[in-house]
Amino acid sequence: MSVIPSLETPLGPFMLKNPFLLSSGPPTASSEQIGRAFRSGWAGAVIKTIRPDGMVIEDLSPRFAALKDRNGAMYGFENIELLSKRSVSYWTTEIAEIKRNFPEHLLVGSIMAAPDPDEWRDLAGEVASAGVDALEMNVSCPHGMPEQGAGAAIGQNPQMVRDLARAVCGSVDIPVIVKLTPNVTDIVPVAKAAQAGGADMISAINTIQCLSGIDIDSFEPLPTVAGYSTYGGYSGPATKPVGLRIVSQIASSVDLPVIGIGGVADFEDAVEYILAGASAVQVCTAVMWHGAGIVREMESGLREYLARKEMSSPGSLRGLALGKLKAHQELDRTRRVQPSLVSPSACTSCGRCVVACRDGGYHALSLHRGRLVIDASRCDGCSLCAHVCPEGAITMEQKAL
Repeated sequence: MSVIPSLETPLGPFMLKNPFLLSSGPPTASSEQIGRAFRSGWAGAVIKTIRPDGMVIEDLSPRFAALKDRNGAMYGFENIELLSKRSVSYWTTEIAEIKRNFPEHLLVGSIMAAPDPDEWRDLAGEVASAGVDALEMNVSCPHGMPEQGAGAAIGQNPQMVRDLARAVCGSVDIPVIVKLTPNVTDIVPVAKAAQAGGADMISAINTIQCLSGIDIDSFEPLPTVAGYSTYGGYSGPATKPVGLRIVSQIASSVDLPVIGIGGVADFEDAVEYILAGASAVQVCTAVMWHGAGIVREMESGLREYLARKEMSSPGSLRGLALGKLKAHQELDRTRRVQPSLVSPSACTSCGRCVVACRDGGYHALSLHRGRLVIDASRCDGCSLCAHVCPEGAITMEQKAL
């Protein structure tokens, strides 16, 4: 009998209609955007970070830069945008209106303040009283705010994370999420500090500090603001490997629900994060590129995937990959794979694999009269050839011992 899966997803005390949430950022900068996203199918949203009115926010122009492949498709994105420019009073009014119109959707208030516990308590109290379902502490923004002692300047200090989480958690009676920065040597002490401070959940990652590029004609770093720039936050598909690594480390080290962020653009990305231990995912950059309507394909794709795997819900996948992560020295060195032409007709004899193996491998491949020849005695099973083949003609097969 085939399984009819449900997308309902538990997240701490909440039951989401699916595991897809909008992350704090430009797509949640107004109540209008949040309402449109909820109507499109998103289970929840994290408001663009609210800050005390005394914290001055003035955005730069331009403030985005993109990394593109040879076909013009974006794979990486930098921003130097700051927090919400809207006042606390705007948000307290709009929060109440959003919850009246969408009572079944999860609405999270993202907040940030200076490293002053009283300032965090005051802001948390105002936003919580307005009616959000949970708070997310942004201690992870990598640009603009650290210079003011906020953002990642807090998130890189486990003691500050613990103390400020304790201040916020002790001042409100709704769940508190701590959003962590990837810009640290080891995420585990920071995650444990958030848990020690009373956090109910952890979200990760915020953007990765970067310099996305330099114009080689003008010598100006990007994005260029009147000839100058600064380090920004990197997001988009290229950041998913970092997000997966950090989410898996957090899920393995603390007993809290984790929300995965970083490079989620389709249901497959979400599945990977859930397998790595996440309970739900947040999405920002993909919505900026393609619109909030992408959630419909994410929902249908996830439902079809679960049915194909005969799994009843996203929760059935949670953490299934964690037990397969080991220390490098624990991995099996007795097994080897070797390349095989899985589809000889697909091979165009372009020679890319031969060049790659010659200059980056073990010179185990050659072309003879237009046919690929594999020297098994030279091959070390690194798999480089399979990755560079543009036709997917090479597969790696288990070598007989």
